[in-house]
Amino acid sequence: MTKQDALGDSEASVTTDESPGVLNRSRVREGWPFPLGATWDGLGVNFALFSAHATRVELCLFDDEGQQELERIELPEYTDEIWHGYLPDARPGQLYGYRVYGPYAPTDGHRFNPNKLLLDPYAKQIVGELQWDEALFGYTIGDPEGDLSFDERDSAPFMPRCRVVDPAFTWGRSRDVQLPWDRTIIYETHVRGYTMRHPSVPAALRGTFSGLMVNEVVDYICSLGVSSVELLPIHAFVDDQHLLEQGLRNYWGYNTLGFFAPHSRYLSGASINEVKQMVARYHAANLEVILDVVYNHTAEGNELGPTLSLKGIDNASYYRLMPHENRYYIDDTGTGNTLNMSHPRVLQMVTDSLRYWATEMRVDGFRFDLATILGREPHGFDEGGGFLDSCRQDPVLSQVKLIAEPWDCGPGGYQVGGFPPGWAEWNDRYRDTVRSFWKGDEGQLPELATRLMASADFFDRRGRRPFASVNFVTAHDGYTLHDLVVYEEKHNEANGEDNNDGHDNNLSWNHGVEGPTDDPEIQALRLRQIRNFFATILFSQGTPMLLAGDELLRTQQGNNNAYCQDNEISWVDWNLGADAHAMIDYVRQVIALRLSYPILRRGRFLSGEYNEQMGLREVTWLAPDGEEMDVERWEDPEARTLGLLLDGRAQPSGIRRAGDDVTLLLLFNAHHEGVTFSLPAVARGSHWLCRLDTSHAQDEAPVYRSFGDVHDMEGRSLTLLELVQDIPGAVTPTR
Repeated sequence: MTKQDALGDSEASVTTDESPGVLNRSRVREGWPFPLGATWDGLGVNFALFSAHATRVELCLFDDEGQQELERIELPEYTDEIWHGYLPDARPGQLYGYRVYGPYAPTDGHRFNPNKLLLDPYAKQIVGELQWDEALFGYTIGDPEGDLSFDERDSAPFMPRCRVVDPAFTWGRSRDVQLPWDRTIIYETHVRGYTMRHPSVPAALRGTFSGLMVNEVVDYICSLGVSSVELLPIHAFVDDQHLLEQGLRNYWGYNTLGFFAPHSRYLSGASINEVKQMVARYHAANLEVILDVVYNHTAEGNELGPTLSLKGIDNASYYRLMPHENRYYIDDTGTGNTLNMSHPRVLQMVTDSLRYWATEMRVDGFRFDLATILGREPHGFDEGGGFLDSCRQDPVLSQVKLIAEPWDCGPGGYQVGGFPPGWAEWNDRYRDTVRSFWKGDEGQLPELATRLMASADFFDRRGRRPFASVNFVTAHDGYTLHDLVVYEEKHNEANGEDNNDGHDNNLSWNHGVEGPTDDPEIQALRLRQIRNFFATILFSQGTPMLLAGDELLRTQQGNNNAYCQDNEISWVDWNLGADAHAMIDYVRQVIALRLSYPILRRGRFLSGEYNEQMGLREVTWLAPDGEEMDVERWEDPEARTLGLLLDGRAQPSGIRRAGDDVTLLLLFNAHHEGVTFSLPAVARGSHWLCRLDTSHAQDEAPVYRSFGDVHDMEGRSLTLLELVQDIPGAVTPTR
């Protein structure tokens, strides 16, 4: 392999048509250009790889340990930009990779280098760990020409391998859960972190899919009442070199290496069927499995990143490159590169991956990291873009839960409410408003009212439903709920970036002392605030999402960016004290209340419209004196108390009929002092029954109050009351 003369002023171009050495030739046939990837048909294996600009593709076969390259086989056919061949002697378990030939011309967007072993983008299993070495880079590090130089070192000794898999699996009586959105409560967690410290999980299974299947783990999740377990990325990913050098790891996994393969560290054995077993176990418990997926970028970085897969297969097709400067990458992700979802084969790869996980692995939905990128075309974000249209019309993908993180760092990247029908979206406006309200910030009542009603200002269009608003206060990115009420300043020193990483505007409040304290009054107030947050999330219209471990009062010691902390900072601590046990019971109670009251999870947007036939209104906003809120009270910046009357008997839109749901009164008080709230009179009711008060113990006897009575609310507390009806034959749900 020789480097050719430079082209133009600084452009280096190398044509890589010479093989660095061919070993024994295996018997190979033409095969088929579909399906892409390595496909075992019971007799042999078909290999198919897309590359529009390659001049030759070699399949590299390795021994069972992946140490020795046994054969290097040129794929014999090129059909519709697909290189393909069929090996009748290959079997499941075969380890392989690719070497791809073509022009090395970075200024034209081409970075072919057959000295670099490449992973199949469609590999169903990736084995071995990536070992960082300069040989992984297509250019020579330290060369004055930078990424225009050409590196001739073999990267195979440092690369993981692809493995051919047998997809056979006996699902038995396993069935899809298919829970309706109105009964969906998402529980976001991490495969590794959730079980690494669990006392009932055997040491060998901790941090794996098998660990998540342990009966005590599944039983606990079920006991909470949540419906859907959302797992942080489980696709194969890479630990960043700079993190490993600091003794850290990419814990969250937002650095994808393969879109079809589960991360090998989460497997307790050698078979990917462990994922299927985990899904079947959760389905048997009537729990959905939702995957957090990262299709916006890969682990290959920008022009100075390594050549691991797509960059060496067809860089100009797979990535968005700068117009007129194809040497450089468009970086709408903040990670160095952006997948080119406008290319039909890249779009196919992503949708093929989603269908694979939805059909072969039977997962129930996906949460898309930086989803704005997936809807971005060259002209900008387009809710009718290729990917979003593909999902909407696809007979498989249109039937699973699709959840967008509707922002990225590119132009026009904030798109909350901008996704098409069928999608749900993380609602950061809900998060920030609820945090600000309970912190006691001024002027929050109008915004709070909108967020409690599923943010109709964003989502009530084109027939979208309240479920489109995924309501959360905490998630993996940021503080835990415990830390939200304990720290005002981030404490990310363990990340090795001098505490400069992570968000600064956390809308958190330490209640007088930064960090842990022995002050009983502060401790009690912090716990009450946590109860307020849980109740607010679960009593809001829309889809609630809880961060796993918040109910256990999990702390990250103030770290709000623990992406690199694969240790006790991030792992769930199951050594629980009395406060944690009490909070678990409380969360179970609040979830049970949500599920028992359909008025809290309506499938359409509620409004204040008056139903003349019923003489009722679905939604009424009340001031502490029991009167309806007026403009002056809404605009009062000092107002921090609000009542929400939800009358389940009124249905002013849709089918006009009397509802059989109950009537509820929610009272919110973010004042630091107590407030007296006059309980309103409601037609065809007799009195109010207190179902929840975040300022009192939950085992107290129910409290009955007559209309016009004053309910004394403690500072920073929330109350839920149910109307006891006096209509003959009316049914009040039994608890």
